[in-house]
Amino acid sequence: MKKAPSTPINTSDYSGLSTAELLAVIGDFQQQLAQKEQALQSRDEAIQSLDHSLQSQHKAIQQRDHYIALLEEQLRLKKAQQFAASSEKHTHQIHLFDEAEMEAEIEALLEQLPEDIAPVEPKAAKKRQRGFSGKLVRERIELTLSEEEKAGASKTFFTKVKEELQFIPAQLKVLEIWQEKAVFERDGSETIIAAKRPVHPLGKCIATTSLLAYIITSKYADGLPLYRLEQMLKRLGHEVGRTSMAHWIIRLEDVFRPLINLLREVQNSSHYLQADETRIQVLKEDGKSTQSDKWMWITRGGPPGQPSVLFEYDPSRAGSVPVRLLDDFAGILQADGYSGYGRVCRENNITRIGCWDHARRKFIEASKAAPGGAKKAKKSKISKADIALGYIRKLYAIEREARDRSDTEKYKVRQALSLPLLETFKTWLEKQVGKVMKGSLTRIAMEYTLNQWPYLTGYCEHGYLHISNVLAENAIRPFAVGRRAWLFADTTRGARASATCYSLIETAKANQLEPSAYIHYVLDRIGEADTLEKLEALLPWNVPLKPVSKNLAQYG
Repeated sequence: MKKAPSTPINTSDYSGLSTAELLAVIGDFQQQLAQKEQALQSRDEAIQSLDHSLQSQHKAIQQRDHYIALLEEQLRLKKAQQFAASSEKHTHQIHLFDEAEMEAEIEALLEQLPEDIAPVEPKAAKKRQRGFSGKLVRERIELTLSEEEKAGASKTFFTKVKEELQFIPAQLKVLEIWQEKAVFERDGSETIIAAKRPVHPLGKCIATTSLLAYIITSKYADGLPLYRLEQMLKRLGHEVGRTSMAHWIIRLEDVFRPLINLLREVQNSSHYLQADETRIQVLKEDGKSTQSDKWMWITRGGPPGQPSVLFEYDPSRAGSVPVRLLDDFAGILQADGYSGYGRVCRENNITRIGCWDHARRKFIEASKAAPGGAKKAKKSKISKADIALGYIRKLYAIEREARDRSDTEKYKVRQALSLPLLETFKTWLEKQVGKVMKGSLTRIAMEYTLNQWPYLTGYCEHGYLHISNVLAENAIRPFAVGRRAWLFADTTRGARASATCYSLIETAKANQLEPSAYIHYVLDRIGEADTLEKLEALLPWNVPLKPVSKNLAQYG
């Protein structure tokens, strides 16, 4: 039996209400319902606002963590650059590929070459130098016995007990130029004939061509600023002001210009050039502030047996500069990823290839900036940058093993070994790039490599091409070293004169000539080089100077 509820349920009876009263009750219910719906809507809005706030906070935290991770990466890189070794070798290098296996593949591949292609014998190991070069001037010093000491001896003889290397300090001397003149009396008048005077490249100048060559070589090959040369010459007996030396160098730029123009024509007639650019500070440049970037452009190459390295100053880094420098070049240009070279390649129909050194450097920075950095333990986790470096090092190992081979052999090796490795590397990059944090050094390196991929693989198309732009970069290195010493150029003319001097020095080195000897030779003769034939005789591959010996510097 059901029990009645303890609290009776009050049920309103609306049967007795009039129509107006029922409408009032219904309106009251509708108002209460609207208030409840509004309360529910306000609660939902509050919940949504809270959820949005939480999402914003979560996004802000993610952005903060992302920013912190990038800053920590940059900090690790800066510490590695400042304190760690600069070598590009790292702990995981030996585990990423089997170089011995790769060498065996190359040997097996080269055995398949046609018999008419003679293999290149590997270079013999360098022998340790014992004693001094036979090309050095020798002077015999005899240590003799006194007459008393050898009195009664049946015979005497000499034995060589040692050799010593002597240094003869530089010296200054004054050359007094006396010109002989002859007087002839003819028909009551006198005619004077004077001996021919050598043409000095600067006309009235107190410096001989040997001193000018010494100043140029000291500053641009050895990195000595002019104020140090001033002090050195003063110790030798005569003070030569740095202002005078600077004026001589600037005036010589006009003297050397025809030779530089001829070198440019020869260089642009080749089928393969390398190009690069670096900053230089010029204090007085029209339309440019003192601290703004100005540029030294470098091109290296030339026909077989006629290499040249040419520097060109320009305050701009625009694409119009390589268009001007490579006006009549129509071969293959190797450069980094700078977009400024795109214009000249389009306008001159130049084939462009990339530089693996630049791509590798980006991965090296990413590897150094990873947790553990340059101090990674051998058992530490291998980063994606380390894996990429493993691929790149194997590419370089292939080049190293084929370095002494002919161009035909190099091409065959690259087609058989390098191209498949490149395709594997590209596939890996495409799969991994999306998994790496945006803005990180590894992501930047991956994106750069993929963007430059058509250019980076271009070296495989010919055996005479290089995997990197290293020859041009090596030519820049003396300029970078000298820049640390003399810091800046004062004027535009000074920057152009520096470019000319660096061009002659690095071109001489590219042709195995001692720079000072070559510049001295040119200075002695360029004043009389009034024809194209005489100017061509001053090109480094035409001069009668012998290639520089590793044991003996040549001067004169």
